[in-house]
Amino acid sequence: MSELAIAILTNKQENMIIEPRMRGFICLTAHPDGAEQNVKNQIEYVKSKGSIAGAKKVLVIGASTGFGLASRITSAFGSDASTIGVFFEKPPVEGKTASPGWYNSAAFEKEAHKAGLYAKSINGDAFSNEIKRETLDLIKADLGQVDLVIYSLASPVRTNPVTGVTHRSVLKPIGQTFTNKTVDFHTGKVSEVSIAPANEEDIENTVAVMGGEDWAMWIDALKAENLLADGATTVAYSYIGPSLTEAVYRKGTIGRAKDHLEATAFTITDSLKSIGGKAYVSVNKALVTQASSAIPVIPLYISLLYKIMKEEGIHEGCIEQIQRLFQDRLYNGSEVPVDEKGRIRIDDWEMRDDVQEKVAKLWLEATTETLPEIGDLAGYRNDFLNLFGFEFAGVDYQAEANEVVDIESIK
Repeated sequence: MSELAIAILTNKQENMIIEPRMRGFICLTAHPDGAEQNVKNQIEYVKSKGSIAGAKKVLVIGASTGFGLASRITSAFGSDASTIGVFFEKPPVEGKTASPGWYNSAAFEKEAHKAGLYAKSINGDAFSNEIKRETLDLIKADLGQVDLVIYSLASPVRTNPVTGVTHRSVLKPIGQTFTNKTVDFHTGKVSEVSIAPANEEDIENTVAVMGGEDWAMWIDALKAENLLADGATTVAYSYIGPSLTEAVYRKGTIGRAKDHLEATAFTITDSLKSIGGKAYVSVNKALVTQASSAIPVIPLYISLLYKIMKEEGIHEGCIEQIQRLFQDRLYNGSEVPVDEKGRIRIDDWEMRDDVQEKVAKLWLEATTETLPEIGDLAGYRNDFLNLFGFEFAGVDYQAEANEVVDIESIK
């Protein structure tokens, strides 16, 4: 182990130089200054696009990274909204960095308070009754009601608060073994991967974790205590993807969970009719996340997709996606446009016929040797490191950083 790695692992009083340390598809360190730069970049983007006539009191469940973080930033800095964020992140200790979402949330609160905006956060298991109770009490005390609830949880494990049973999701095809290409985005090696099919228990567990049951529990709890404003909207995020990935994604165990999530939107909408509310599922674009990086096939697909969408000038990251969702779909001044299944489609640019035809053609050509030319693996790697606060312009990564960062509203 290098002296630097030892220093990162060792408790010590002074600041330290923080570098990315990888273990498979996970980065074990996060950079607080990089996370702060990430949040500032997203805020500046939202502000550059002008104001959005959106919700003013917003609850984001799963608020610390990815689409959830982007939703909180867009609400606050696009619509001057008061926001409460719920997440489950690891705080820092001296000599050991926090998880990236902790640093993102600390930076968000700092910038929101600087701008005179209400922002408070709750750190804990959003699936639990205890965290739901704490959140309801905070809304009741500080905001009275909320008019937008974003549900953006991404967890592989859920303990049902009613049954006490712990469910673990799996990523498997249904019916038969799936075999196709994948890439190790660290090395660039393209290889073949095979995944054995799921059994019924696998499917049930994945639906229990990633389906709509917990989303409905949140909305039922909020409604029962009159914490949803008249006309309140709730949105959960989903993904469909192309035929290339459907065997392992949309037609696999995760797809069954997403089907359940989408069906839940109709159930929630029925329950919100008394207050004129509505539930939507937004189908978003494929992006680099910790979860997608661990899914075979997806990193290769994304590296090819990025290359094409960047060439076409239609590439979006999380903040561009969510800002467009809020401005052009949710709060466009008229009815929210949906597809034949009632879903908001903000993956429209990814799923354009010309884009998918080009991806399918490049897929056939993709090898370890050709990928550097035909794909954007460098962009994939950069986005992956960005998740953890690394590789941002304007941050001196050779300088010592203070890993112990507090979130102002969490005592």
